[in-house]
Amino acid sequence: MLLKDISVFSTKENVSKLSILAVGSLIVIKVVASFLTGSIAIMADAVHSVIDLSGAVIGYIGIRISNKPADEEHTFGHGKAENIAAAVIACLIFLAGGVIFYQAVRNLIIGATVEMLTVGIAITAAALVINLLISLYASKVARAADSLALEATARDMLTDVFSSAAVLVGLVLVRITGVNILDPIVAMIVAVLITITAFFTIKKSVSGLMDTRLPEEEMDVIISTIREHTTQLAGFHKLRTRKAGSHRFIDFHLMLPRNSSLEEAHRMSDHLEDDITAKLPGSSVTIHVEPCDVECEECPVSDCSLRESLESGSDTP
Repeated sequence: MLLKDISVFSTKENVSKLSILAVGSLIVIKVVASFLTGSIAIMADAVHSVIDLSGAVIGYIGIRISNKPADEEHTFGHGKAENIAAAVIACLIFLAGGVIFYQAVRNLIIGATVEMLTVGIAITAAALVINLLISLYASKVARAADSLALEATARDMLTDVFSSAAVLVGLVLVRITGVNILDPIVAMIVAVLITITAFFTIKKSVSGLMDTRLPEEEMDVIISTIREHTTQLAGFHKLRTRKAGSHRFIDFHLMLPRNSSLEEAHRMSDHLEDDITAKLPGSSVTIHVEPCDVECEECPVSDCSLRESLESGSDTP
């Protein structure tokens, strides 16, 4: 399990580094294209890429911190560093949307023109393809590693893909129609797309910071796993869950027959912990064992020596 975790974190870090390198290269390409063409839409796309780069760096730092083991001051680990990184990235995406919208309105008012459209179209198309490939790869690794920070970075890069696509369409339309006003209009559409993406990113990151319980499908997995052992358990209650980065924390009270030995209780707890972590990797499961408090005729345990003793009329099991 430890080797698997090391491999996962190494992959997350490598993809994060790749994202930083790719976005940095795209910024240079887009800035050059913007100066050559005078397109505010391309400049808006370049500004977005600058925000992407900041987000990628922050995401990388978040992943590095979340990889640190638990210590005296952070006994539950450093997983929430990813949530914080994702929230910061979302704020940067909001900032990018605002900057782009402002520049677009400004150019719409002054009536700026676009030149060297062929160069702008070619460069924007190339940037779109590069960004798309890397964002899809980063998203795939983020899902496999359950990394919120890397997911935010991938989502940020994907919005860059959408913005580049919008810019590309705008440049093509300007070339076909000769109507330069289409360039800032497209930039404003890009700003709206960016803002929508930022909203969903920050919503997910804040949810983790507020210790929101695990998603419904994961809760169902936990409950069904416990209920697989109903013939051995008297019941369970006080189920609580939360998530920090890619780490899940699960705790609940487990009721066993009153005459269960300490060894039996320990064995059952270990068995349940193994079952849950096998289905939800990266989980830390805490189980509080307590004696059953239900009437024997209501107890689901099929083999209970206490019930047998009571039914036989004996005072002791």
